[in-house]
Amino acid sequence: MSKNAGTSSPRRPKSSSADAPNARSLAGQVLVRVWTDGAYAAPALDGELKRAGGISPRDASLATELVYGVLRCAPVLEQTIAAHAQSSRWSRKPWVRAHLLMAAYTIVFLDRVPSFAAVSEAVTAIKHATGDGRLAGFANAVLRKVAHAHEEQQDLGDRDQRLAEAVVKATPGWLRHALEGSLGGRDEARQYVTAVPLPPPICLCLRHDQPRPEWVQRLQGAAPKAEISPGKLSPRCIATRRAGDPRKLPGFGDAWVTQEEGAQAIALTVGAQSGEWVLDACAGRGGKTLMLAEAVGPSGVVDAADLHATKLQRLPLTTGPKSPIRKAIAVDWTCGSGDVTDRYDRVLVDAPCTGVGTLRRRPEIVQRLAAHDVTRLAALQLAIVRGAAHHVRDGGRLVYAVCSVLREECEGVVEALIASGPGQSQDPRPVLQSAPFDSELGQALAEGAAQFRILPHVHGTDGYFAASFIVRRP
Repeated sequence: MSKNAGTSSPRRPKSSSADAPNARSLAGQVLVRVWTDGAYAAPALDGELKRAGGISPRDASLATELVYGVLRCAPVLEQTIAAHAQSSRWSRKPWVRAHLLMAAYTIVFLDRVPSFAAVSEAVTAIKHATGDGRLAGFANAVLRKVAHAHEEQQDLGDRDQRLAEAVVKATPGWLRHALEGSLGGRDEARQYVTAVPLPPPICLCLRHDQPRPEWVQRLQGAAPKAEISPGKLSPRCIATRRAGDPRKLPGFGDAWVTQEEGAQAIALTVGAQSGEWVLDACAGRGGKTLMLAEAVGPSGVVDAADLHATKLQRLPLTTGPKSPIRKAIAVDWTCGSGDVTDRYDRVLVDAPCTGVGTLRRRPEIVQRLAAHDVTRLAALQLAIVRGAAHHVRDGGRLVYAVCSVLREECEGVVEALIASGPGQSQDPRPVLQSAPFDSELGQALAEGAAQFRILPHVHGTDGYFAASFIVRRP
């Protein structure tokens, strides 16, 4: 992921023990970390909120809106500032940039906050962060012009509509065109990039033997001001909003773990059955691995493989005689199979991708991606699937999935896999035959077909694509 050219990771502004954390200073710290350190907004924001300790729910909500709003609209907000600034030096100073953009976002989109208050807070914060009175004066002059220009607009329209327009405009042109071609037109692409709520809910994944209605009630009792509801796709999902740190809720680690609902759905569509041998070929930290292990039960076997051994170290492997999770294997599928020697009944390839399906949770990736990344990652996905397919038994199943909705990473990969079967009878490559899902959820989502998308503005989850294959060995 790229960083801002010409910047180094700045230190946190000096503060005294008497300084109380507030929404704008907290959000500014998150934005600076995203821009200079390549951090992801969601975990960075979570960390800063925990560090702040006693910050009020109202300030936490404002900080969240500022972080997500600025990251979604940054190019538009930068144009707004640049139209009233005679110099662009502010854009190369992360703290100044953060507070200018937060103030501009507040002026233009947060009707409940007076413009003079947004200007005053930004000027004070910039002076505190930099110790430069001239920069503070510059910010004051520019933001007053932004506020005046905004107030002079006769027809501002609905706030949500204005924000949606800004988000669409801030989406790089290449990505807008790619989404339009992948999702069936401009309207669908617009709905996709403007999907709400932001941030999306924190989803819990119940263990397979836990009753969801009872847990919804119990969690609601533990967090009475939170929004607790059953998921829409996964029968094991509980969606939470404003419930605080999920690790402090009852049942964490025993009855449920945190896992995004779309990811849960992908694991369930694999259709793993009791007693089967299953490989999670790109396991990451093992969220789907655990769901597959519960599906195969003590009579089955699940192995987890991933390029990054550090991720596999977080997988809670259990070594008891009844544990279906057998081993974690570091392997680069583009080079070979490493220590993977078995042939499995089912293989899940949840491949590395652009992550375009996660825009609601990771708005920063829009400005980090380039068109060539899609082509590069599609080639990587092909190589991984072809490598993993060698370890599916004859007649076994392979499910390919990505948290992307771009055609090149979705149908394009499927078409290339089907077209690249063995050229001669002696060719040892396995043949991947497109086949309808054999799981109940997979059949419902694909409507009897062999592939499907799930979308944030339709299903309320991250965006995913999945395709089902039967593997034949020549």
